[in-house]
Amino acid sequence: MSSALAGGAALAPVTRWLVLTVAAIGFLFDTYELLMFPVIGAQALAELLRVPPTDDAVRLWSGRMLWMAALSGGIFGLLGGYLIDQLGRKTVMVGSIFVYSLSPVAAAYSTELWQLVLFRCTTFIGVCVELVAAVTWLAELFTEKRQREMAIGWTLAFASLGGILVTEVFNEIVAFLQAHPDGLAWVPVPVAAWRYTLLTGLIPGALILILMPFVPESRIWQERKAAGTLQRPSLRELFSPALRRTTIVTTLLSACGYAAAFGALQLTPLQMAPGLPALDPIKKEYLPQVKAAEKQLAEAQERLQKASTADKASAEAAVQAATKALANARKPINDEINAKRGNIQRWQELGGLTGRILFAILVVYVASRVLIRIFLLPGVILFPLTYLVLYQSDYTIFAIAIFVCGLLTIAQFSYVSEYLPKVFPVHLRGTGSGFATNVGGRMLGTMAATLNTELLAPLFFPDEGPEKNPLRVAMAAAIIGGAVYALALVLSFLLPPPQTEQPPPSAETS
Repeated sequence: MSSALAGGAALAPVTRWLVLTVAAIGFLFDTYELLMFPVIGAQALAELLRVPPTDDAVRLWSGRMLWMAALSGGIFGLLGGYLIDQLGRKTVMVGSIFVYSLSPVAAAYSTELWQLVLFRCTTFIGVCVELVAAVTWLAELFTEKRQREMAIGWTLAFASLGGILVTEVFNEIVAFLQAHPDGLAWVPVPVAAWRYTLLTGLIPGALILILMPFVPESRIWQERKAAGTLQRPSLRELFSPALRRTTIVTTLLSACGYAAAFGALQLTPLQMAPGLPALDPIKKEYLPQVKAAEKQLAEAQERLQKASTADKASAEAAVQAATKALANARKPINDEINAKRGNIQRWQELGGLTGRILFAILVVYVASRVLIRIFLLPGVILFPLTYLVLYQSDYTIFAIAIFVCGLLTIAQFSYVSEYLPKVFPVHLRGTGSGFATNVGGRMLGTMAATLNTELLAPLFFPDEGPEKNPLRVAMAAAIIGGAVYALALVLSFLLPPPQTEQPPPSAETS
């Protein structure tokens, strides 16, 4: 593998490995930043909305935030695709990484919901632009087919390491704060695992700042730009007779992958974890104390409403004491939910990493349109089975099923990322890839999160209370996952064959 990866003919050996290192770091932290929300989201929303993690408001805002952030990323990512073709691959990549490095740090200081929403959106914008810029950059630096496939396939595998890394960081922060409830005095945010996790988003910006001066811009883009032969990118051209089928099919295929991720997988730790049967023993042990504390708080709040001016201070103190008692009563259950949330995310991301590696191996040996079907066929059956049946059964079996669901879905993402630069001409690579990924994936596909939490989930058990919310979301995920995998399988038969464009001779020599 190493010799194949190091074979970009236009690059010196040290530069080749620096390029691969920068791309791997970028892809790793793309996913690190994106998958923060599934592990911190319920905790953050519950705190900012001042409600329990299983409350209806948390369910609704979980879906809304996944979609709002992705929609923002899609809109600005489309603009980013145009800028990639106008300003250069490397320039736009650097700027986008700084956007998604600084945004989580700002989000860690959120005191109101709108602040978390805003900075989550800007994080997504940076990630959406960086992904397209980095894949386009790699595709043009590694011009030989096998080298390009190996470079993109193996560096994309690091994206799943980002998901594993953020899960482990969150788990370690949760464990640390359980042992040290006062947190770290030198960390200037209120003590909360979700805030501390957001602060770690600054890491990629620091790493990229060190490495980016030592890697080149795409020579193909530079030479055509300098010679004036680089055509002006145009959205209209994407729908010309020569490219219409390519644009529509790749856009819809991208939408299907993101719908499975946002309408099912990302909601698993975020919304379904509190309803896992494995949590029933600890709930039975501590729920009586929680109910008693809730009753005490309700009585204190009622007393405050009726209190006279003279008695108001005493009533407010009673409300504060009851609120603290309720938080303490809920803590053992919430700690166990967070542990299960992190563990499910770990299984999911290990599956994703396996899918990336499997794709990187198979892409060299399996025909392009056959390869995608290898990952689509099992998902048509597995997603409904996982969320309708296995979610309510043995925890280990469910976790293994989530591992495989993650494998299949993330392998699709690698496929689309590697496939897109091969079917659009040089002057449209950023624009075409950006359109398929951002309009299809981020604008259309991510609507599945809201489709789940606001439209489909409420149809199940309409007469039951909020405690059924995790199961409602799981049942909606089964419908969404099965449907989009079936649609993607149909679309795979409509994909146009890759037509690799030959670079100009000067791009092939040092």
